[in-house]
Amino acid sequence: MRVVLLLLLVVVVVTVLVPLLRRPVVRARRAPSALADELVKDPVCQTYVVRSRAVSGRGAGGSSYFCSTDCARRYSG
Repeated sequence: MRVVLLLLLVVVVVTVLVPLLRRPVVRARRAPSALADELVKDPVCQTYVVRSRAVSGRGAGGSSYFCSTDCARRYSG
């Protein structure tokens, strides 16, 4: 009878602890994907801007990224 109770206790403890122990591992894997945005250099004022917040424009050399619409206007003409 003691063996059955001990096995039941072990099963309950494992089923409760395993999900709790996996949660920090899952969060640690997701965090670096949020930091994947890179810095780009504005060709007009030479400042660095996060690509997702930059104003993009196309020139003869391909895509360019700017810190503001004012810099994009100055670059185009």
